[in-house]
Amino acid sequence: MERQAKQEIIRRFARQISAQPARDLILWSRHAVSELLNEGWRRSDVEVGLADCEIIEDYETLTRPLPDCLVIGVIGQTETFHAVVAVDELNERLLIVTVYQPAESEWNDDWRTRKR
Repeated sequence: MERQAKQEIIRRFARQISAQPARDLILWSRHAVSELLNEGWRRSDVEVGLADCEIIEDYETLTRPLPDCLVIGVIGQTETFHAVVAVDELNERLLIVTVYQPAESEWNDDWRTRKR
């Protein structure tokens, strides 16, 4: 799946969740829910942030069951988050594998580039 198409699917599903909250468009792994609690975030805050997210790393699908990627988004207007998102296009849903606040020790100031 092309990077741009993947990004558009993530954004579209994130926008749809607010219009259809009862629909399971976005599923959360146990690990991702645990990370939400650690960060003090709500699912809805991250889901809103996914509506304007940007893919910063795209992962090879050779050993993965679904195409996935690392995205950057914003909660409110100030809090940056990263999320690994798997795209299940066939079943029209996303799986949030993990979500976290990027650490200064691992990321450059733009939060898009890993320190080497």
